[in-house]
This record gives sequence, C-alpha cells and structure tokens, in this order.
Amino acid sequence: MAVLMCTYCPSDYFADQLESLLAQSHRNFRLWVSDDSPDDSARKALDAYQSGSEGFEFNLIEGPKDGFAANFLTLLCCEDISADYFAFCDQDDVWEQNKLEVAVRTLKEVQPDTPAVYCGRTLLTDESGAETGYSAGRKRKPDFANALVQSLAGGNTMVINQAGRDLVRRAGTPPIVSHDWWVYLLVSGAGGVVLFDPVPTIRYRQHGSNLVGANTSLAANLFRIKMLFHNRFRTWNDVNVRALESAQHLLTPDNRKRFQHFVKARSGNIFSRLYHLRKSGAYRQTVIGNLGLFIATVTGKI
Repeated sequence: MAVLMCTYCPSDYFADQLESLLAQSHRNFRLWVSDDSPDDSARKALDAYQSGSEGFEFNLIEGPKDGFAANFLTLLCCEDISADYFAFCDQDDVWEQNKLEVAVRTLKEVQPDTPAVYCGRTLLTDESGAETGYSAGRKRKPDFANALVQSLAGGNTMVINQAGRDLVRRAGTPPIVSHDWWVYLLVSGAGGVVLFDPVPTIRYRQHGSNLVGANTSLAANLFRIKMLFHNRFRTWNDVNVRALESAQHLLTPDNRKRFQHFVKARSGNIFSRLYHLRKSGAYRQTVIGNLGLFIATVTGKI
C-alpha cells in the first residue's frame, strides 16, 4: 500500500498524524510525501520525526506548487509509485488505529479489475483534538448522478484500489476542483464501486487553516446556498465539466448520456434546463441540497 500525503508548511499537528500512521494495525505501507511548501519546513519536520522514531521511513518529492488538488492528483498519478492500494492522507488529522485495515478489508471484497474507492464519515475534533461531532452521513447510494453535483466524502478518508488508480491515471491530470470529487466522478462514472463507511476511522481536525471544512451545520449549508448566487457552484461545475469532457471515453454509455444531459442543463431556456436536469438524474444527498440544485438550475447558475 502507498500512503499519499501532501504537505504545505506543516503545523504543530503534523507529529500527531505521523504518530497515527506508525500506530496502524495494517503496517504494510510506504509513505510518499509531495511537498508544496515554499521552504524546507516539511523536510525538516520529517527528518526530525524520523530521527526519533524507529521504523519510520518516507519518500519526499517536490509538489507541483499548484494547490492541494493538483498536488494530490499528481502524487496519485506518479509513475514511480507502485502499490495495490493508495490512501490519501492530510497533514493535520489523526487516523484511528484500524483505518487502513478496515479500508483494505472492505476493498478486498471487490474484484481486483473493478475500479473501487473506500471512503466514509469522519469524527470531527477541535484544534486540541477534543471531539465535536461527526461529518454528514449519506442517505442515498453513491453513484455518478450524485457525483455530477456533489462530492461524497473527504479525500482524507479515501483509499483506492489499483484498478481505480489506473483509471485516474488514464484520465490524466486536468485542472480539477478537488481530488476527492474527481475520484468519485471517475470511479462512479466508469461503473466502478464506491464504498461509503458510516463508521468514522479518522479524526478530522477543524482549525483556522483548513482548506476545506466539514460543512455539517445548518448555517454551513445555508452559506453554500448563498454562495450559489455568487456563481461558486457554477464555477466548480465549469471545472468538472471541462475535465470530464476529456475523459468521456472512460464513462459507461449510460453515464456518458447522463453527463451530456447535465451539460445541456447548464444552458438554454428554463424549461430546457429543467428537462435535461431531470434526464441527467443529478441529485444531492439532502433535501436542502436538492432545493439548492433546483434553484441553481432555474436561475442558470448550475
């Protein structure tokens, strides 16, 4: 297994994450670190930890310096990395001891030649590590229709099998919104398997430096609807559509049709937009999310 960690000026929480990696019950993995820091802070932190921790090894490579999504995607596609499973790893979380073990056991139930990704909920903590709640659950089955308009789970929970990684590599490294959303789109779109675990296996630390927060509260959901009217949702869809257009050949015939209907739902008159949205089958996981999707379509902001 390859654990894929991306770093940017690691904070005081970095050692906690490294400790949780060493404590994994599944020990057969290699840590690969892609660093986007403008200095050598990550190298110094890793070297310092290695000097005081027996059995800790890592490979450090220079990141693309183009944001977290590009960093993770480039690392996943790195041809120097060979493994049977690939786990995304943030620099400031804490993994439960069985995190990798559960993911591998679950993915082994899938045929090796079928693209698959394991993901799930997270246990939320504050800066000190105290528990504050859980990330949102998922009420509907993960599939491409959902992936068109919503990312399913945080990349920090994701473990991908070799067939899934090969699929992502075949799609290349286009500009994307986030690596977790892109993996969900590709694996579900290609007819692969998406396994969502309702039992958290990581502690997701919420602090002022988070690039992406948990967004679990009503206020957070209402804020997202507000951002809809500032074209953030449409901007994200612009990026995803361009990326998927170059990877349409990887989608199943049915999902290619769904995608084409979704693209048509983003233009034309209101009746045409609503018709093609329905034909695409696109949906979000919550009632308020689907309300936002409907409003976005009516107002031409999808």
